[in-house]
Amino acid sequence: MFSPPAPLPETDTEDASETDLAKHDEEDYVEMKEQMYQDKLASLKRQLQQLQEGTLQEYQKRMKKLDQQYKERIRNAVCFSFAQTEQVERNYIKEKKAAVKEFEDKKVELKENLIAELEEKKKMIENEKLTMELTGDSMEVKPIMTRKLRRRPNDPVPIPDKRRKPAPAQLNYLLTDEQIMEDLRTLNKVQCWFPPASPSSPEHLPATPAESPAQRFEARIEDGKLYYDKRWYHKSQAIYLESKDNQKLSCVISSVGANEIWVRKTSDSTKMRIYLGQLQRGLFVIRRRSAA
Repeated sequence: MFSPPAPLPETDTEDASETDLAKHDEEDYVEMKEQMYQDKLASLKRQLQQLQEGTLQEYQKRMKKLDQQYKERIRNAVCFSFAQTEQVERNYIKEKKAAVKEFEDKKVELKENLIAELEEKKKMIENEKLTMELTGDSMEVKPIMTRKLRRRPNDPVPIPDKRRKPAPAQLNYLLTDEQIMEDLRTLNKVQCWFPPASPSSPEHLPATPAESPAQRFEARIEDGKLYYDKRWYHKSQAIYLESKDNQKLSCVISSVGANEIWVRKTSDSTKMRIYLGQLQRGLFVIRRRSAA
């Protein structure tokens, strides 16, 4: 026969109860974690659903902020566009006025320069014509007066001189035929701009030998400077310009070219072109004057 088991000691009973309690606590903890996970998952699903529907509070708050930034940026862009447009229009009007003014000034200057150039060409041709007429009168070949002695009866008969006779004087034209024809065409065009001079004017009076340019002046241009009558003249220098008709003008040298100079009258600011040949022949005389 078997004997009944002996009763467990009291210490073993306490250990068993503690083990059961620990297992129970662990199960509660796992169950609690599972519940928290399920709650968070449900919350996220609910927020996702609200986000898709557009009713999520955080989404609406951020969308409102983005909308404000968008409207502010659009307003700034429109203001900047208006400001730039006004600036461009002001610049356009300013440039247009400047272009019109420059065009008018250039047109007036071009017209004045052409008129002055044509006047100078006309005067130069008339002066050359007078010079040619004067030179032609002075270059006429005059017979040489020789004294013939009476031949004596016993003197031999004189042998006629067969030496070459002097060739008649010829005129050397300063211009070619093409240049003369071009100047004549220019004069025909200028006649409609300038009235013909009266017959009593000094230009149409008969030339006298006293008017011939007997005195010649030394005039040349070097390195942009004019050497005239043992003096040097440069650009922007104040001078007196004297003509053949004793007219004295106060001028300023505006430019020095290769064979001519341009002077500007101080009275009306018109420009004149003076050639070296005119200075050398004494048609114009230059004198220094103080700038004041």
